[in-house]
Amino acid sequence: MTRERLIKKYANRRLYDASITKHVTLEDIRDLIVRGEKIRVVEDKTGEDITRLILLQVIAEQEQFGKPILTTQLLESIIRYHGGPMQDFMARYLEQSVAAFIKQQESVQQQVSQMLSNAPPPMNAMAELTRQNMDMWNRMQESMLSMLVPARKPAANPEPDESAGPDDKSAA
Repeated sequence: MTRERLIKKYANRRLYDASITKHVTLEDIRDLIVRGEKIRVVEDKTGEDITRLILLQVIAEQEQFGKPILTTQLLESIIRYHGGPMQDFMARYLEQSVAAFIKQQESVQQQVSQMLSNAPPPMNAMAELTRQNMDMWNRMQESMLSMLVPARKPAANPEPDESAGPDDKSAA
């Protein structure tokens, strides 16, 4: 189990990795994350946890160079949902989507390893991988959609609606 690394942010805006007693940059923090290390960033004076803020800065720095992951359209959508009634849904959806993507990538890597070791025939392995991925995406979408659609309750009174007019055939 990876131990969480404590990084302190000082008033002069410098970041200090207490585990290696050295100042670090946002790029150093990015490298730690890429290697799978857990970090926690705190304000030195207050002890306030500012990990999310620093991680957002790492992402913003990365988005400036090369082809961005977060397109303008995606960022606009996130902004629209942020603070609204669908914010929790959007957060869960994004988390589950990324988790599904990671799981899919692990599965692809596993399948490629099996193909390289001549385990199953390549076409059968890819067909099975595709089926598994489609099943996983369908389950995730059904789960997310079920949160949006209210459960239907059976009608307590099956009698026709008296407010319906004589021409309303749906009340018959």
